[in-house]
Amino acid sequence: MQLYNKLSATERAALIDEAGKDRLTISFYQYYKIENPQLFRDKLFLEWNALDVLGRIYVSYEGINAQLSVPSENLYALKDQLDSISFLKDIRLNIAVEQDNKSFLKLKVKVRNKIVADGLNDETFDVTNKGVHLNAKEFNEMLANPDTVCVDMRNHYESEIGHFSGAITPDVDTFRDSLDIIEEDLKDNKEDKNLLMYCTGGIRCEKASAYYKHKGFKNVFQLEGGIIEYTRQVKDEGIENKFIGKNFVFDHRRAEKITDDVVSNCHQCGKPCNEHTNCANEACHLLFIQCDECSEAMENTCSTDCQEIIQLSFEEQKELRKGKGNSNKIFKKGRSEVLKFKK
Repeated sequence: MQLYNKLSATERAALIDEAGKDRLTISFYQYYKIENPQLFRDKLFLEWNALDVLGRIYVSYEGINAQLSVPSENLYALKDQLDSISFLKDIRLNIAVEQDNKSFLKLKVKVRNKIVADGLNDETFDVTNKGVHLNAKEFNEMLANPDTVCVDMRNHYESEIGHFSGAITPDVDTFRDSLDIIEEDLKDNKEDKNLLMYCTGGIRCEKASAYYKHKGFKNVFQLEGGIIEYTRQVKDEGIENKFIGKNFVFDHRRAEKITDDVVSNCHQCGKPCNEHTNCANEACHLLFIQCDECSEAMENTCSTDCQEIIQLSFEEQKELRKGKGNSNKIFKKGRSEVLKFKK
């Protein structure tokens, strides 16, 4: 019985090309008490592998957080499978704004302590006492209210390339970092302001809204379905779009273009740019914004040091990494002294 992915990303990419079928990138989440996450994980892997589902899925005692890619022809079969699970029946599926057949190249279903790394002790507050969910039209109305404080619950490298007009965008590396910072910054407005939150698909706001209500905020609101669902409603219903730039996503696409606005800059030369890349030096792999000109001049690296390293043979590069573990730059998304134009 196969319970794990056996193909490399390269092998899977070749199979996708050979199949020539369109795929859909989808995300969903659900907080629910799962008694046996490992058993549930194995069930999902077997059923989804049979449907040629690829993606990154986290399962825990508190629920499921899924980002996946499925052949278009298998979408309804996937929906039927989800409907057969009581707490996932009629779950809203966030379909990506921009599609890419290779958004995911492996099926990874992992058991985690939490489906979002929030660092919170859920026993200390009522996680079900969430904020008021708003659709796109209601969100726009609340955003225009002078008594509203709108907060982006995503990380700095996400909000840097796109955000809602007038939103506070905390300069944080993790979701957990933002919770205390926002509470401190807004401590004098817990009762007289509307706290309006948003994130990519809604999952971070689910926990954050309950946390802030526990902390004494009286008027807490969140964007239902996040930026992804907001964009769909804006297009389908002809609603004014208040989001500018790109929506960062955690797959091979890296971002979805919501508007043509470029609100960020190349981290190396400073010119307007919103294209993320990973440093070509595997020992670095820093995620940063790089324009086409800098990409060509720097050979997709973040610094001259990394550019020199990629000129070495594979064995020489491997030798340099030996015994050092991962560079501390890995996953430091946009945080490095070599990036001269990082805001």
